[in-house]
Amino acid sequence: MTTTVPAVATRTGLALHEVTLSYPDGEQRLTALDRVSLTVAPGEFLAVAGPSGSGKSSLLAVAATLLRPDSGQVLIDGQDTGALSAKARTALRRERLGIVFQQSNLLASLTAVEQLLVLADLRGERPRAARERAAELLASVGLSGPKQQRRPHQLSGGERQRVNIARALFGRPSVLLVDEPTSALDHERGAQIVDLLSEVTREHRTATVMVTHDRELLGRVDRVVEMADGRLLLRPEHGVDL
Repeated sequence: MTTTVPAVATRTGLALHEVTLSYPDGEQRLTALDRVSLTVAPGEFLAVAGPSGSGKSSLLAVAATLLRPDSGQVLIDGQDTGALSAKARTALRRERLGIVFQQSNLLASLTAVEQLLVLADLRGERPRAARERAAELLASVGLSGPKQQRRPHQLSGGERQRVNIARALFGRPSVLLVDEPTSALDHERGAQIVDLLSEVTREHRTATVMVTHDRELLGRVDRVVEMADGRLLLRPEHGVDL
């Protein structure tokens, strides 16, 4: 039997309240997230910047329900994920979360459209409807016609990342989590990917969080927060309270 997440009337996005996360570090514990609170609304594109080791990856992992925090709450569309069983969290990730990894992690033997159809099969969707949606999503991210039938080695780095984004959107997620999507791209292609993420955030009304090291791209998002030593700091020029 498939585990499902209770339906919600409206999307409310992502909210973290006083989240703390620590890791074992010898005889002590290292604090990765220190009472982090953050809200991202549907249709909002937020960037998280900061040096290596500041807690950016931990923040994304907690938001994705891949790690349980030591304390605090992670809510997705108002659902307290800490109250869910492991099966229910898996179902939540499948039904409400889209994740764009730093590396595209595409299956080498599958075409672009087949990368999305694998998800349709896991979700038990009708093949014809799934194929139509996969083709539409790929077209919406700039991959149409013959490119949909190409395998990863036949696509550029930017095109592979576009497939990655389309795949993350396939399940109609409420929250889109993006990990360093431009790290393997030159500046021009990286800017195109961030602009694309901005477009899909508005079109699909996702609450989008992007971790990035590229500060030249921060002007393309709605809001930026900085991480330092596991804490979130507001960039004052954006003038938005956390």
